[in-house]
Amino acid sequence: MFNSAKDATGLVLVTGASTGIGRSTATHLASLGFRVLAGVRKDLDAQIIEGEARKNGHDIRPLLVDVTDAESIARSALRVREIVGETGLRALVNNAGIVVVGPAEFVSLDDWRRQFEVNLFGQIAMTQAMLPILRQHAVWNKSSGKRNGTTRVVMMSSISGRLSQPMMSPYTASKHALEAVSDSLRLELRRQGIGVSLVEPGAIKSEIWGKGSAEATRYTPESSARVIYGPELDAVTKAATKSMESAIDPIRVAWAVEQCLMKSNPPTRLVVGKDAKLGVLLQQFMPAWAMDLILSKIIGLPR
Repeated sequence: MFNSAKDATGLVLVTGASTGIGRSTATHLASLGFRVLAGVRKDLDAQIIEGEARKNGHDIRPLLVDVTDAESIARSALRVREIVGETGLRALVNNAGIVVVGPAEFVSLDDWRRQFEVNLFGQIAMTQAMLPILRQHAVWNKSSGKRNGTTRVVMMSSISGRLSQPMMSPYTASKHALEAVSDSLRLELRRQGIGVSLVEPGAIKSEIWGKGSAEATRYTPESSARVIYGPELDAVTKAATKSMESAIDPIRVAWAVEQCLMKSNPPTRLVVGKDAKLGVLLQQFMPAWAMDLILSKIIGLPR
């Protein structure tokens, strides 16, 4: 059963809220009546969020946090405890993420680690830090006589968490790993009354993809990566640009997060976008060799 906005209470922390999906999600949840902490890394982003919140009359407060920095995460957890008091944290939306682009052969191990530090280990670290505060809400919610089972963890994955793509192996690997962790976490937290959901968007209008495309320019014409994988790099970059032309608004992802927070039985997975839904459907019925042919044709990979 989908509950009305009257159940949109409590405080929600959204990481990676400076732009794109995170910003849209924070704003949308605040419009429903949630109190929102918007996790950002930069003071300037915090100031912008504060200004927009005042202008729109939303209860959104910035929270400076770097999901790759243990001390920063510890400070953010203390700050969240101060704000929520005995009621605890209603939900954590792990949205922070980056994209590392390049042939698996030539992506440096430092870049592989950077990808996983943000997209996987950062999400795990934030979850570990916030779980005691989330558990506090679950216990308070139960003992207070209010409707139980509203505490949530939402992991922002991607269709890349199911379908791997060439030249994006670090990103797709990080999302595959995030989905595995989320599946385990969902079962581990079920008895405690904390629901765990995965959101899997397809192409979304977001700055993250522009940054990812910019990373591809690191491979100059003289580099070994460009000499060996030039046609593949060009095809993937062109396909990504074309995909962004038909990408959907990040508000669609914010609506999915709303469902994860407001449904009495939260979805385990929510696929967002026609392209993502088509990819899941094809994967279910196509053997791997056929999927390789389909993806190669869609992307325009040379044969």
